[in-house]
Amino acid sequence: MVTEYASGAVVYQIRDGKIWYLLLQSATSDFWGLPKGHVEKNENLIQTAVREIREETSLKTQIDSNFKEKVEYDMKNGHHKDVTFFVSRVAPEVKVRKQDEEINSFGWFDYADAYEKLTYDNLRALLKKAEDYIRNKENIEE
Repeated sequence: MVTEYASGAVVYQIRDGKIWYLLLQSATSDFWGLPKGHVEKNENLIQTAVREIREETSLKTQIDSNFKEKVEYDMKNGHHKDVTFFVSRVAPEVKVRKQDEEINSFGWFDYADAYEKLTYDNLRALLKKAEDYIRNKENIEE
C-alpha cells in the first residue's frame, strides 16, 4: 500500500478572550477541514505546514511544534494518508485570501461551531486535543 505524507495545522486566533479556529471548505470534495497538504521533496513536516497554510490562505504562520498529532486514514484511491498536525496562532487582524483552485470557502469558528462544521470524526478528535492544549497554553478558562 502506498502511504502519502502530509502536514498542516490547527490555525487559531484569540479575540476577546475566546479561541477562534480557521476551517477551510475544499473546492474539490466539499468537506470542511483544516489547512494541510502533501510533504514535498526536501521538506520537513513543519516546513510543509507553513507552506501549505500560506498557499491555501496567504497567512504567514509560525508552527508550535509542542503540539503534534497524527491523523491517518485510507483514501478512495487505495492509498494510506498520514497527516501530522501542529497548532499555529495568528493575530486577530490577519486577512485570509483563499486559494481558489483548492478552497471553496473558509471561516473562523468557535470550538462548538468548528466541531460541528468539521466533516470527519478524526478531525473532530484532533480539534478536541488542540482545544485542550491551546486553553492550557494560552491560560484561557472555559
